[in-house]
Amino acid sequence: MTILESGLCANCDQAVQGPAQKFCPACGQPTPAHRIDWHFLGHELEHSVLHMDRGILYSLKGLILRPGHLIRDYIEGRRGGQVKPLMLLMIMAAVVVLASKFFLQGDVVGSMMSAGGTGTAKVNAGAQVDPALMAKAIAAATDWMNHHFAAFTLLLLPLEALALKLSFHRQGNPNYPEWLVITAFLTVQTFVLWTLAVPLQRWFPQALLWVVWLALAYSVFSLAQFFHPYPRWKSALRALLGFGVVMLASFVLTMVVAFVVYARLQQA
Repeated sequence: MTILESGLCANCDQAVQGPAQKFCPACGQPTPAHRIDWHFLGHELEHSVLHMDRGILYSLKGLILRPGHLIRDYIEGRRGGQVKPLMLLMIMAAVVVLASKFFLQGDVVGSMMSAGGTGTAKVNAGAQVDPALMAKAIAAATDWMNHHFAAFTLLLLPLEALALKLSFHRQGNPNYPEWLVITAFLTVQTFVLWTLAVPLQRWFPQALLWVVWLALAYSVFSLAQFFHPYPRWKSALRALLGFGVVMLASFVLTMVVAFVVYARLQQA
């Protein structure tokens, strides 16, 4: 059964040419509008959820097997079957949070920092800093980042995109928005590897440390593949420079937040 009164679009009352016209010429809504029944719900499920699932699997598979080619395809407009990178990023961020809640008691950022060798035990060198209070401040900052992991990830994207754009200056000439897309795909790739490693942490305590370095190596490989036929060793050096800047800036940003929290705790 369809909802079509007097040959008008149900959404904006624009005249339509009966069932043969698939979309309203004014608002773009599919026409005719169908009454919501079991057939309608089944059709929506198939086209909304299942089609998106296929796109997710296609994109994730490409990011593991042929990452540079998949990213280049998206940048150059060959986007059929792919999920939008920001949507894919948010989905994988949610997967990381869920996996970390189950296997790491929800400590996503703290586990990443520990795996990368930036734990709180080293933050006690200053004579004027109370180590216990600083540890409490870092724990508070880490807790905030755990609870806002998706937002924290999105906040880091512009920084990483800028660092990579500068390190690959005049090479391939992607603009800044395109670098945001490239960075989103690389972050998704890291999240995939992280999710696979989290369950192994229970039996292999160094699993997360290894996956941090594996993710870095895989991102470098992805960029080298993306910029082919530019020499791979030059791409690798440029990528390492960009990621080095990002890691340093992220550490500095985390410490700035920790010191702000530390100052507030001192005043309390």
